[in-house]
Amino acid sequence: MKLGVNLGYWGAGNDADNLEVAREADRLGYSVVWAAEAYGSDAATVLSWIAAQTESIDIGSAIFQIPGRTPANCAMTAATLDTLSGGRFRLGLGVSGPQVSEGWHGVRFDKPLARTREYVDIVRMALRRERVSYEGEFWQLPLPNGPGKALTLTVHPVRESLPVYLAAIGPKNLELCGQIADGWLAIFFSPEQAADIMAPIVRGRESIGQTMAGFDVVPTVPVVPGASVAEAADQVRAYAALYVGGMGSRDKNFYNQLMSRMGYEDAAIEIQDKYMAKDYAGAAASVPLEFLDSTSLLGPPERIAERLHAYADAGVTTLTIGSYAGTIDQRLGILRMMSELMDRSGLGD
Repeated sequence: MKLGVNLGYWGAGNDADNLEVAREADRLGYSVVWAAEAYGSDAATVLSWIAAQTESIDIGSAIFQIPGRTPANCAMTAATLDTLSGGRFRLGLGVSGPQVSEGWHGVRFDKPLARTREYVDIVRMALRRERVSYEGEFWQLPLPNGPGKALTLTVHPVRESLPVYLAAIGPKNLELCGQIADGWLAIFFSPEQAADIMAPIVRGRESIGQTMAGFDVVPTVPVVPGASVAEAADQVRAYAALYVGGMGSRDKNFYNQLMSRMGYEDAAIEIQDKYMAKDYAGAAASVPLEFLDSTSLLGPPERIAERLHAYADAGVTTLTIGSYAGTIDQRLGILRMMSELMDRSGLGD
């Protein structure tokens, strides 16, 4: 099992700290550093900045929003980042949600699975430096009855094949992930429920004659060390409430639906009700401790070390740290602690 670190969204007031985190992760031998985007900073610019100031750590988008870029533009960006970083780029993709897709990008949020399949097809075709000609439901390249011509990407990526990851939550999207991607970017991952959650990925792999061997399972896991599990959990309550209660509409919140499928339907409803009523503190307080503990690494370092085995046994291949510590010294301390715990546990790759 390898280690990664997720910097989250740029522009939250800790940008210099994030660079220091990326550099320390690079020094410690972490496998990958991920950057996110929503409707603020874009991940590509952040990753180019990180790549220029690190040596060997991979850089990954978690995620590039599919409605925010044409497939060809995404391939151009991926190829450029891979070239500039010396072959260190990982392409993470996701459909975002209807509020961002339609409200920010002006792209209808319809048939997300079919759209994702076509998108990845075109991106891979372009990255293989084939002449891009495609007849799909969402993209026709070149456009018919016009002056457009089929073109070939002029940039030569360092690698012949760039790894593609999908941020997938629902069962059908998970099955698609197993079929067309090289890895899965997971959130609210519980090792105890991993077999059920990952079953659609396994089916997807089997449908194309593949196993899980070589498929990268990459959950972002909040890590909060401390003497008390309950006090450590309090540091991630706001994060969980934001996603479960505020990411999406009442009818279309994938994180809320995930929490319900994991057996916390009543809590998911309560969190969303309070969040939408702008009772953010109440929403955070309503997140069950059991849910936070099962999807995070909390408490004394010895307890965290023991829990690492559960993640490895569940099939996690790259455990990505989400740090919610308040100071840069605390964030760097968590990076070092996790590196040491992985070495001591014998799980490190």
